[in-house]
Amino acid sequence: MPLQKYIPHKAIPLIEYLIKEHQVTLKIVAQRQTKHGDFRKLPNGKMQISVNNNLNSYQFLLTLVHEIAHHVTYQKFGRVQPHGKEWKTVFQHLMLPFLQPDIYPLAMLPYLANYLKNPKASTDTDVKLSLALRNGMAETGKSFIFELPNGSIFKFKDILYKKGSKRRTRYECLNLNNKRVYLFNQNAEVLLIE
Repeated sequence: MPLQKYIPHKAIPLIEYLIKEHQVTLKIVAQRQTKHGDFRKLPNGKMQISVNNNLNSYQFLLTLVHEIAHHVTYQKFGRVQPHGKEWKTVFQHLMLPFLQPDIYPLAMLPYLANYLKNPKASTDTDVKLSLALRNGMAETGKSFIFELPNGSIFKFKDILYKKGSKRRTRYECLNLNNKRVYLFNQNAEVLLIE
């Protein structure tokens, strides 16, 4: 599989080693709305990791190592809490060799290091890291919610919302169809309407 299309060049030997060492099947799949990747045991007993094909190389690498950590945790400890202390320890250990400026840009490393002190189920919950991994730029034609003025109308998954005030880390947004308020991550990418 041509990994150079998906991860930073200097990370390829390390990733190839991890894939071979842990006998993981990697499947690159179309974008999923709810997750960047997953790990599962197939009916034939083989282990498969899938990662979304729309991630940039830094997000892809982090997601791939995250999923490999699930596999290693499963091999070492059996069935444990998916993002519990065993997984966190394995993930931190596996990520350490990648924390270097010839793999991740120098500007991203402090955010990665901070995240790895206590990694969560999704990198998107760490808003600073999530923004750094995207180089501070939303997808072409879209904006981050935090960039929009309050009262702006935007589209998210073909539904119109009106941006409201910020709670601690998320924004209250009014669904204009059902008039209910939903909380949005400040780094959610949306299409500004007005």
